[in-house]
Amino acid sequence: MNSLAELRKNAARQITSPIVQVIRKSKVTPDSLTWIGLLINIAAGAIIAYNHLIIGGVLVLVSGLFDILDGALARSTNKTTRFGALLDSTFDRLSEAAIFVGLLILYLGKGEVLMPTLVSLAMVGSFVTSYVRARAEGLGLDCQTGLFTRAERVIILVLGLMFNPILVIVMAILVALSFVTVGQRMAYVWAETKTGKC
Repeated sequence: MNSLAELRKNAARQITSPIVQVIRKSKVTPDSLTWIGLLINIAAGAIIAYNHLIIGGVLVLVSGLFDILDGALARSTNKTTRFGALLDSTFDRLSEAAIFVGLLILYLGKGEVLMPTLVSLAMVGSFVTSYVRARAEGLGLDCQTGLFTRAERVIILVLGLMFNPILVIVMAILVALSFVTVGQRMAYVWAETKTGKC
Protein backbone atom coordinates (compact mmCIF):
# COMPACT_ATOMS: atom_id res chain seq x y z
CA MET A 1 0.00 0.00 0.00
CA ASN A 2 1.33 3.42 -0.86
CA SER A 3 2.12 5.98 1.83
CA LEU A 4 -0.78 8.26 0.87
CA ALA A 5 -3.31 5.46 1.29
CA GLU A 6 -1.72 4.56 4.63
CA LEU A 7 -1.96 8.18 5.73
CA ARG A 8 -5.67 8.27 4.86
CA LYS A 9 -6.32 5.10 6.84
CA ASN A 10 -4.44 6.35 9.87
CA ALA A 11 -6.32 9.66 9.83
CA ALA A 12 -9.66 7.87 9.51
CA ARG A 13 -8.72 5.56 12.38
CA GLN A 14 -7.87 8.48 14.65
CA ILE A 15 -11.23 10.11 13.92
CA THR A 16 -13.42 7.04 14.21
CA SER A 17 -11.89 5.04 17.07
CA PRO A 18 -13.51 6.99 19.97
CA ILE A 19 -16.89 7.10 18.21
CA VAL A 20 -16.81 3.39 17.33
CA GLN A 21 -16.12 2.51 20.97
CA VAL A 22 -19.39 4.23 21.89
CA ILE A 23 -21.46 2.85 18.99
CA ARG A 24 -20.37 -0.76 19.47
CA LYS A 25 -22.08 -0.77 22.88
CA SER A 26 -25.40 -0.21 21.13
CA LYS A 27 -27.36 -2.46 18.77
CA VAL A 28 -26.47 -0.35 15.75
CA THR A 29 -25.13 -2.45 12.87
CA PRO A 30 -22.60 -1.42 10.20
CA ASP A 31 -25.23 -1.83 7.48
CA SER A 32 -27.61 0.52 9.30
CA LEU A 33 -24.89 3.19 9.29
CA THR A 34 -24.46 2.64 5.56
CA TRP A 35 -28.20 3.19 5.04
CA ILE A 36 -28.18 6.33 7.19
CA GLY A 37 -25.28 7.74 5.17
CA LEU A 38 -27.16 7.18 1.91
CA LEU A 39 -30.37 8.77 3.22
CA ILE A 40 -28.44 11.84 4.41
CA ASN A 41 -26.86 12.21 0.96
CA ILE A 42 -30.24 11.92 -0.76
CA ALA A 43 -31.55 14.64 1.54
CA ALA A 44 -28.44 16.72 0.77
CA GLY A 45 -29.03 16.33 -2.96
CA ALA A 46 -32.64 17.50 -2.61
CA ILE A 47 -31.60 20.49 -0.50
CA ILE A 48 -28.85 21.41 -2.97
CA ALA A 49 -31.39 21.33 -5.81
CA TYR A 50 -33.28 24.07 -3.94
CA ASN A 51 -30.09 26.19 -3.74
CA HIS A 52 -29.37 25.63 -0.04
CA LEU A 53 -25.74 24.84 -0.71
CA ILE A 54 -24.25 25.45 2.73
CA ILE A 55 -26.78 23.18 4.42
CA GLY A 56 -26.19 20.64 1.68
CA GLY A 57 -22.44 20.84 2.27
CA VAL A 58 -22.88 20.24 6.00
CA LEU A 59 -25.05 17.19 5.29
CA VAL A 60 -22.50 15.78 2.83
CA LEU A 61 -19.82 16.21 5.50
CA VAL A 62 -21.97 14.41 8.09
CA SER A 63 -22.72 11.59 5.67
CA GLY A 64 -18.99 11.25 5.05
CA LEU A 65 -18.54 10.47 8.74
CA PHE A 66 -21.11 7.66 8.48
CA ASP A 67 -19.26 6.37 5.41
CA ILE A 68 -16.12 6.03 7.51
CA LEU A 69 -17.90 4.67 10.58
CA ASP A 70 -19.70 1.77 8.93
CA GLY A 71 -16.49 0.04 7.87
CA ALA A 72 -14.73 0.89 11.13
CA LEU A 73 -17.63 -0.56 13.16
CA ALA A 74 -17.70 -3.69 11.01
CA ARG A 75 -14.00 -4.31 11.59
CA SER A 76 -14.22 -3.50 15.30
CA THR A 77 -17.11 -5.93 15.88
CA ASN A 78 -15.89 -8.60 13.44
CA LYS A 79 -19.02 -8.14 11.33
CA THR A 80 -17.33 -7.59 7.99
CA THR A 81 -19.18 -9.42 5.22
CA ARG A 82 -18.87 -9.52 1.46
CA PHE A 83 -22.44 -8.27 1.13
CA GLY A 84 -21.68 -5.38 3.49
CA ALA A 85 -18.73 -4.41 1.31
CA LEU A 86 -20.93 -4.54 -1.79
CA LEU A 87 -23.66 -2.52 -0.08
CA ASP A 88 -21.14 0.12 1.00
CA SER A 89 -19.63 0.46 -2.48
CA THR A 90 -23.04 0.59 -4.17
CA PHE A 91 -24.38 3.20 -1.75
CA ASP A 92 -21.21 5.27 -2.20
CA ARG A 93 -22.00 5.55 -5.92
CA LEU A 94 -25.66 6.33 -5.23
CA SER A 95 -24.63 8.96 -2.68
CA GLU A 96 -22.34 10.69 -5.16
CA ALA A 97 -25.06 10.52 -7.80
CA ALA A 98 -27.57 12.16 -5.44
CA ILE A 99 -25.28 15.16 -4.92
CA PHE A 100 -24.42 15.55 -8.58
CA VAL A 101 -28.06 15.23 -9.65
CA GLY A 102 -28.99 17.88 -7.09
CA LEU A 103 -26.41 20.22 -8.61
CA LEU A 104 -27.60 19.44 -12.13
CA ILE A 105 -31.20 20.25 -11.23
CA LEU A 106 -30.10 23.51 -9.62
CA TYR A 107 -27.99 24.80 -12.49
CA LEU A 108 -30.11 23.48 -15.35
CA GLY A 109 -33.01 25.33 -13.74
CA LYS A 110 -30.97 28.51 -13.98
CA GLY A 111 -30.38 27.95 -17.68
CA GLU A 112 -26.61 27.67 -17.25
CA VAL A 113 -24.34 25.63 -19.51
CA LEU A 114 -20.88 25.63 -17.89
CA MET A 115 -21.83 24.27 -14.46
CA PRO A 116 -24.07 21.44 -15.74
CA THR A 117 -21.24 20.43 -18.08
CA LEU A 118 -18.68 20.42 -15.26
CA VAL A 119 -21.05 18.57 -12.92
CA SER A 120 -21.73 15.92 -15.58
CA LEU A 121 -18.01 15.44 -16.24
CA ALA A 122 -17.29 15.29 -12.49
CA MET A 123 -19.93 12.59 -12.08
CA VAL A 124 -18.45 10.55 -14.93
CA GLY A 125 -14.92 11.03 -13.56
CA SER A 126 -15.96 9.96 -10.06
CA PHE A 127 -17.74 6.84 -11.30
CA VAL A 128 -14.91 5.80 -13.63
CA THR A 129 -12.33 6.35 -10.88
CA SER A 130 -14.21 3.96 -8.62
CA TYR A 131 -14.91 1.52 -11.44
CA VAL A 132 -11.23 1.18 -12.38
CA ARG A 133 -10.37 0.34 -8.78
CA ALA A 134 -13.20 -2.18 -8.51
CA ARG A 135 -12.28 -3.82 -11.80
CA ALA A 136 -8.60 -3.94 -10.86
CA GLU A 137 -9.43 -5.56 -7.53
CA GLY A 138 -11.53 -8.07 -9.47
CA LEU A 139 -8.30 -8.93 -11.29
CA GLY A 140 -6.56 -9.49 -7.97
CA LEU A 141 -4.78 -6.12 -7.68
CA ASP A 142 -4.89 -3.83 -4.65
CA CYS A 143 -5.56 -0.67 -6.65
CA GLN A 144 -5.64 2.05 -3.98
CA THR A 145 -3.23 4.24 -5.89
CA GLY A 146 -4.19 7.65 -7.20
CA LEU A 147 -4.28 11.26 -6.16
CA PHE A 148 -8.04 11.72 -5.80
CA THR A 149 -9.95 9.00 -3.96
CA ARG A 150 -13.53 9.28 -2.71
CA ALA A 151 -12.37 10.94 0.51
CA GLU A 152 -10.66 13.77 -1.37
CA ARG A 153 -13.64 14.15 -3.70
CA VAL A 154 -16.01 14.53 -0.76
CA ILE A 155 -13.77 17.06 1.02
CA ILE A 156 -13.33 19.32 -1.99
CA LEU A 157 -17.01 19.07 -2.88
CA VAL A 158 -17.99 20.12 0.64
CA LEU A 159 -15.64 23.11 0.40
CA GLY A 160 -17.24 24.13 -2.88
CA LEU A 161 -20.74 23.85 -1.49
CA MET A 162 -19.95 25.82 1.63
CA PHE A 163 -18.08 28.54 -0.26
CA ASN A 164 -20.42 28.97 -3.21
CA PRO A 165 -18.39 31.59 -5.17
CA ILE A 166 -15.60 29.06 -5.72
CA LEU A 167 -17.89 26.16 -6.63
CA VAL A 168 -17.21 26.44 -10.37
CA ILE A 169 -13.45 26.31 -9.67
CA VAL A 170 -13.95 23.37 -7.34
CA MET A 171 -15.93 21.48 -9.97
CA ALA A 172 -13.22 22.12 -12.57
CA ILE A 173 -10.59 20.80 -10.14
CA LEU A 174 -12.79 17.81 -9.37
CA VAL A 175 -13.10 17.00 -13.07
CA ALA A 176 -9.38 17.37 -13.78
CA LEU A 177 -8.10 15.41 -10.78
CA SER A 178 -10.69 12.65 -11.12
CA PHE A 179 -9.49 11.91 -14.64
CA VAL A 180 -5.86 12.22 -13.54
CA THR A 181 -6.63 9.52 -10.96
CA VAL A 182 -8.23 7.35 -13.63
CA GLY A 183 -5.02 7.67 -15.63
CA GLN A 184 -2.87 6.85 -12.59
CA ARG A 185 -4.90 3.74 -11.83
CA MET A 186 -4.89 2.59 -15.45
CA ALA A 187 -1.11 3.07 -15.57
CA TYR A 188 -0.72 1.11 -12.32
CA VAL A 189 -2.78 -1.82 -13.62
CA TRP A 190 -0.92 -1.77 -16.94
CA ALA A 191 2.43 -1.88 -15.13
CA GLU A 192 1.33 -4.66 -12.80
CA THR A 193 -0.10 -6.83 -15.57
CA LYS A 194 2.86 -6.18 -17.86
CA THR A 195 5.28 -7.51 -15.26
CA GLY A 196 3.23 -10.66 -14.96
CA LYS A 197 2.04 -10.07 -11.38
CA CYS A 198 -1.52 -10.58 -12.52
